[in-house]
Amino acid sequence: MEPTNAMPRKCVALLSGGLDSALAVSLMLEQGIEVQGLYLSMSWGCCAKDKATACAQELGIPLMVLGVGEAYLDVIRNPKYGYGSGMNPCVDCRIYMFRIAKHYMEEIGASFVVTGEVLGQRPMSQRRTPLATIESDSGLEGLLLRPLSAQLLEPTLPEIVGIVDRAKLLRAAGRSRHLQMDMAKERGITQFSTPAGGCQLTDEGFANKTRDLFAHDLRPRTKDMELLTIGRHFRIGPRTKIIIGRNETENLMLEGHRDDGYRCIRPKFAGPAALVTGDCSSQEQDLAVSLILRHTKEEKLPEGPVEFWVNGETWTLARRAQEAAAAPTQDLVKL
Repeated sequence: MEPTNAMPRKCVALLSGGLDSALAVSLMLEQGIEVQGLYLSMSWGCCAKDKATACAQELGIPLMVLGVGEAYLDVIRNPKYGYGSGMNPCVDCRIYMFRIAKHYMEEIGASFVVTGEVLGQRPMSQRRTPLATIESDSGLEGLLLRPLSAQLLEPTLPEIVGIVDRAKLLRAAGRSRHLQMDMAKERGITQFSTPAGGCQLTDEGFANKTRDLFAHDLRPRTKDMELLTIGRHFRIGPRTKIIIGRNETENLMLEGHRDDGYRCIRPKFAGPAALVTGDCSSQEQDLAVSLILRHTKEEKLPEGPVEFWVNGETWTLARRAQEAAAAPTQDLVKL
């Protein structure tokens, strides 16, 4: 790519809600560069959307929030560059996100993309080789600036043509956050999440549920990923799973997910809701009822037959609650 002085002094900055991306934006603003923030949202939760929003407000930049969509699930299912500690396809994830950022950059007339990545901070995606791979495969060669580690990396086009003063960028590396914390204090940056947060797919429990989902559903939806964050999950067949709410908030969330292929069963007494995903015959429904009753406090169980709402319609169980709760569940697999 040939250098050009016609590049606008405008960039798109990926904001995660973390400190590093906030500082990357700050370094651009200090050089008089117009910054458009971009937060890529995953409906099942990743990074800190609330912090990204607060950070953008604190820095005084606009923030665009875009959902990653169903196509991202193919990235999780079959990553070209493999997984990290769980089901996290870190390198492929960055490539996917930066491709979106590239399209957005072109759409709004910006000339490069900024990210808070730090060389050596993350073992899978922030070493020299994967950083170069991410830049190349996303189509952002020469246009992906990492201000915190820029002086340790090859100059980007905005540095070469003088839009960005390379001498004012940093040479941060490794996992230590002392430099970043000092910079945040100096600049009065307070709206950022703690480093302990991060990708749900690195969590062992969430990763196991994700593996189970992909093993049994060839075309899962983002709705299915959202459900992995709610309740207790029980696999009862190749195409059927039961989710039991753990509190009233989750009960309401499960009820809100009822749809074709998602049957919600709510007791007309103080017990948890159940959502049956996939095939749901009378046998699967009986099993869901049994799980509801087993997860209901004994003093809350009615003495006789019990009533439920099934997708909003009343349904009565003829057997006594105690008998239904004792029904065999040997085929259950708790996830």
